[in-house]
Amino acid sequence: MATYRHDVLIIGSGAAGLSVALRLGTDSRIALLSKGELTSASTYYAQGGIAAVLDEKDSLDSHVADTHVAGAGLCHDDAVRRTVEDAPEAIRWLVDQGVGFTRFDEDGPFHLTREGGHSHRRILHVADATGLAVSGALIDQVRQRPNVDLFEHRTAVDLILEGDGDQRRCVGAYIHNTMTGLTDVFLARAVVLATGGASKVYAYTSNPDVATGDGIAMAWRAGCRVANMEFMQFHPTVLYHPKAKSFLISEAVRGEGGRLLLPDGTRFMPRFDERAELAPRDVVARAIDFEMKRLGADCLYLDISHKSADFIIEHFPTIYAKCLQLGIDMTKEPIPVVPAAHYTCGGVMTSLDGETDLPGLYAVGETAFTGLHGANRMASNSLLECFVFGSAAARHIAERLPHWPQPGEVPPWDDSQVTNSDEDVIISHNWDELRRFMWDYVGIVRTVKRLERAQHRIELLKREIAEYYSNYRISKDLLELRNLVVIGELIIRCALQRKESRGLHYILDYPDMADEIRDSILAPDSDPA
Repeated sequence: MATYRHDVLIIGSGAAGLSVALRLGTDSRIALLSKGELTSASTYYAQGGIAAVLDEKDSLDSHVADTHVAGAGLCHDDAVRRTVEDAPEAIRWLVDQGVGFTRFDEDGPFHLTREGGHSHRRILHVADATGLAVSGALIDQVRQRPNVDLFEHRTAVDLILEGDGDQRRCVGAYIHNTMTGLTDVFLARAVVLATGGASKVYAYTSNPDVATGDGIAMAWRAGCRVANMEFMQFHPTVLYHPKAKSFLISEAVRGEGGRLLLPDGTRFMPRFDERAELAPRDVVARAIDFEMKRLGADCLYLDISHKSADFIIEHFPTIYAKCLQLGIDMTKEPIPVVPAAHYTCGGVMTSLDGETDLPGLYAVGETAFTGLHGANRMASNSLLECFVFGSAAARHIAERLPHWPQPGEVPPWDDSQVTNSDEDVIISHNWDELRRFMWDYVGIVRTVKRLERAQHRIELLKREIAEYYSNYRISKDLLELRNLVVIGELIIRCALQRKESRGLHYILDYPDMADEIRDSILAPDSDPA
């Protein structure tokens, strides 16, 4: 077991973490950790794009207004305006890092597409594999930085705190090396949580396996507030096929004219919203969920075959190839789709500079709650958030780093009192149980009765997992399960607080939107709802 010392510790290798590392410059020593390979973050899998106002027919005010509408009145205007106003600079920075956004021709303007909730074409993209291109470019850049040490296959266990009262601050984290089985100490003057969201708390998700809410759970255990965890976004269109785990059908397919159909070929979205397929994600996901339950259907269909084959293959080469591999020719037939958990709109409460309640600790990207997304994230604002707030956090850290002391000595991880488990099957059973009842009781449509049932189940699971954690050596699966049960509890508690239907939180007992606009804020010492 080793101890590592750096100026800044960044946990997470997606857009948020990479942005902070690159924006900090070369003066500070940085440790950047990834749970798997550097490409294992959700960014790598993002298909759609990045929203930014670059068209003279568009405006910043229009982007701001669209974001507020999608967020159902709950977005914080300061966060929205910061994000929208800083978007053009973020795009220029990405181009400088080597991201080759799709253009009309080699030296021409960017090709901008449109997605749900946007009133203009303002989505920059790299065909239908934007995340792959962004992730690749930023990883190439960070590998060239001599001041950045990269650590792969590392799972964070808990944050390390120093001092008491007003002097209490975060100075590092215990980090489990999944290749060696050892747990190391990483110390730093500033710690950045960029661990992504928590969609793996649900049985069906578009996210990769890393989306287990680690940063949110660790910050909560360390004493930070969280907010709006009830707003879990379900992406309306994930490919329905037994061999296509978590494969997303980009919203851009609907943006370019794709139509949602019932099994008999009937179009249904105009009955639910005047914006039809271009309504915000919560509206579309609920409509699909309603029709699937009404008909007892396993899936519905997304059809863009009325467009030319050349158009489809040029705009959606990744989706076309994946579907064709599974025997679905999207140029000739509709794609079977279902909703799946996709994005965590709530998270660790931060300032507009990424500061949490705990000095020395920052949160950026999907881990953070800035107020940008309100009750529903608008398409392609999420990657943008990573770059805008990653830059802001890096500036804030760089200004203050010279004034922060080096952490003192910290004891190594002690596993001398625990044994190797001979019952790992318990972990997989608890994992499956948690994700299943979260899907059934805390999903797209909720009731108070379902939420209370889920709360009771989660209390039992918490006790069982805590006992297991206390007695056996840790593993990646156990650490993720321990974090996911915290995430489940936070989602349920926030959902029980909100006695209205707003955005992504739709509850049959309170179908109307309340006049009062408020966030659901939880503090670690607050009583359960």
